[in-house]
Amino acid sequence: MRYGNKMYEQKREPKIIMQERPEEAGPYDESEAEDEDERRDPRGDDERGAEPRRRRAALNAVSAGRLGLRYIADLTSKDTEGVTSVEPVEDGWLVDVEVVEDRRIPSTGDMLSIYECQVDDEGNLLSYRRTRTYRRGTGVQGGGL
Repeated sequence: MRYGNKMYEQKREPKIIMQERPEEAGPYDESEAEDEDERRDPRGDDERGAEPRRRRAALNAVSAGRLGLRYIADLTSKDTEGVTSVEPVEDGWLVDVEVVEDRRIPSTGDMLSIYECQVDDEGNLLSYRRTRTYRRGTGVQGGGL
């Protein structure tokens, strides 16, 4: 801009361009390969030929832990502290998740629980239950530190 004999630069705010990120697949979402298979005609009249239905790859321990954490958070509507154990079983995984049942001041008085959930090899929740409730700061055996 020009005011009199002097030239002034107009300050401009930086332009922020938001890029849309693809949504992360939730624990209940199907993989793209399965979506493609489901769009096929159920009678098998697909012009691409009759390919066998592809199965989702079996879960590893990290994926099973993440799924278990999401399932427990969704089902209990409580804050989760984290996954405390992941253990393979015959038809899937057992995942233990620590949950804050009741927040107190000071935080050493918080009541925590361990929830156990069983996830099959495809990532489906088979069962869940609360196995233990305790005060934060007590050891695994229920004693002090």
